[in-house]
Amino acid sequence: MAVSVQLPSGPVAVTTAWEEPSGASRGVVAIAHGAGAGMDHPFLIGFSEALRAEGLTTVRFNFPYVEAGRRMPGPAAHAVLTWRAVVASIRSERPGAAIWACGKSYGGRMASMAVAEGLEVDGLVYLGYPLHPPGKPDKPRIEHLPIVRPPQLFVEGTNDPFVQPLSQLEEAVASCRDARITWIAGGGHSFEVKGAKRPADVVGAELAPLVVAFIDEVERRRVQE
Repeated sequence: MAVSVQLPSGPVAVTTAWEEPSGASRGVVAIAHGAGAGMDHPFLIGFSEALRAEGLTTVRFNFPYVEAGRRMPGPAAHAVLTWRAVVASIRSERPGAAIWACGKSYGGRMASMAVAEGLEVDGLVYLGYPLHPPGKPDKPRIEHLPIVRPPQLFVEGTNDPFVQPLSQLEEAVASCRDARITWIAGGGHSFEVKGAKRPADVVGAELAPLVVAFIDEVERRRVQE
């Protein structure tokens, strides 16, 4: 399934993979890839499969630069427009469903920017939020995070070079309206753990229960309110 994204230069089509759980769906998780890999990376496939096993519909998608065969991301505005188009497509196909925006690294940061600019979702999940370029904690990418209204979950590896020192991310999350961190002990930027080699799809699948727990928490709070 393709989704049309209206870029300043004209419309482009991005590929999506809409996949349903075996039983009734309890919501939709839109999943964006990281800067260096498209939507079919094994990490995202394993992660998506594990979410569907928990009753969630998953929608993986590519950003326009991947569709164009480029390796480097295009303007952030293009990614924000893509998030808007994908969420609009989901809302059209599944009116009234809860929609959760989730992204690996770059894809998650672009989701946060889209939501800070007004995109409406039920919550956000960042799988390795790139707080700053490696070795450059003086250049944090956090200005917009306090503006984000929906609940946010940061899943982060303690050895991820994009969040060193860890206290910097903790301070950024503390400045948000409704956010929490789940640390993966020893995890790198792709949640690899030294001395514990595992296939990327397995690594992705192992993160799904953390995301499901977050979704359950947010939904319980909503019912109580």
